[in-house]
Amino acid sequence: MMNTAEEFVEKAEEKVFDLGHRKTINHNIGKYNAAVERGLAKFENLEQSKKKAHVIKWRVMENLDKFLPEFESNFQKRGGKVIWANDVAEAQKEILSIIQKSGGKTVIKSKSMTTDEIHLNDFLENNNIESLESDLGEYIVQLLGQKPYHIVTPAMHLSKEEIAQLFHDRFGTPVDATPEQLTQKARELLREKYLRADIGISGGNFLVADTGSVALTENEGNARLCTTFPKIHIAIVGIEKIIPSMSDLDLFWPLLASHGTGQNLTVYNTLLTGPRQENETDGPEEMYVILLDNGRTNLLAQKDQRQGLYCIRCGACLNACPVYKNIGGHTYNTTYSGPIGSLITPHMQGMKEFKHLSYASSLCGKCSEVCPVKIDIQKMLLLNRRDATEQHDNSKMEDFGWKVWKAGMLKRSRMDMFGGKIKNFLLKNLFSKIWGKYRARPEVAEKSFAAQWEERNKPVK
Repeated sequence: MMNTAEEFVEKAEEKVFDLGHRKTINHNIGKYNAAVERGLAKFENLEQSKKKAHVIKWRVMENLDKFLPEFESNFQKRGGKVIWANDVAEAQKEILSIIQKSGGKTVIKSKSMTTDEIHLNDFLENNNIESLESDLGEYIVQLLGQKPYHIVTPAMHLSKEEIAQLFHDRFGTPVDATPEQLTQKARELLREKYLRADIGISGGNFLVADTGSVALTENEGNARLCTTFPKIHIAIVGIEKIIPSMSDLDLFWPLLASHGTGQNLTVYNTLLTGPRQENETDGPEEMYVILLDNGRTNLLAQKDQRQGLYCIRCGACLNACPVYKNIGGHTYNTTYSGPIGSLITPHMQGMKEFKHLSYASSLCGKCSEVCPVKIDIQKMLLLNRRDATEQHDNSKMEDFGWKVWKAGMLKRSRMDMFGGKIKNFLLKNLFSKIWGKYRARPEVAEKSFAAQWEERNKPVK
């Protein structure tokens, strides 16, 4: 049975030579790049905005123990309830308890990476509770039985023809249906679900400490329906999503929209501060916020790499990454893919099992360049590699191999001890599998450069 790293390498090799996949991704990311270029041009001083966002997130992470209780206190003042979940099991248990206590049987969800992180759909299904995604991209991948492909656009790997075929097979729509017709069909299918769902579940783009609010940003309006129609609303949010003040949304909402989709602002931006009040006509009767740790404090404890918690989930680093654009989102086999996923996953799910992701990078620096909160991602990936070595998370064979390599590289005579024929034999028989079956194996010269140099410069007698 393959381990996680071996599975990653196999999937990556398969995807990177899938020309259909590459065509779809290049087309979709190309459209994204054009939109983002226009969106970023609207900033008077983009670099200053990014620096300011970085400083605010630094302040939050250095004072997380103060901002989280502040949010909790202000949210509870408005009748909301806060639950702290240390891991996946606790979060699942608390959600199931809320649903069972209310007698609920149906759940409608808006797009949320944290619900994917805790495998909520599968968990609810195993407990005989219907859970339906309402975001169009999430709904499509749910119909296909797949995981989201991308942080912002879950169905980025699918062409409009493939989606039209899916709807034709499932719902009888024309096989040549336009994106507008497919969207209309999804709207018809989902509208009834909003009305009869017992529980609405969402994530949260930001938690506003000074008002105790959950800030949601979206383009389809489905999050508003999920959070207002059902009698109970549960928001599952990572503890790193805190920002100090509502005035900070003036910075973070445009940064998220412009880097995520190229918009000045997304279409719907909502602040939810507790359940429906006595003088209000809309909203749930009960509202819960589940503050999810699930390894985040492990990353917070890493002073050098805690920048990874600054992430606002815009997906810009994925779209810029040459590795992601070739191997795709599903290859990572994690909730958070791409450069940011490679940075945070080893700390959240275990360095030993996921350290290979820190090597899934060309270290070109494009991810750091495009990040709206200036996370130095490629440096963090190098630090992850350092930690894996220092913690002895590498295999004994890998450690032995690097020791032999180091010993050889430190002394010329050791490098030249074996001739080119022996080196080529070792490359062919020991390294060919690692090198990959699609790569041409390098040929080592029979004599080393030093030996050739010495021969050519022998003194004439």
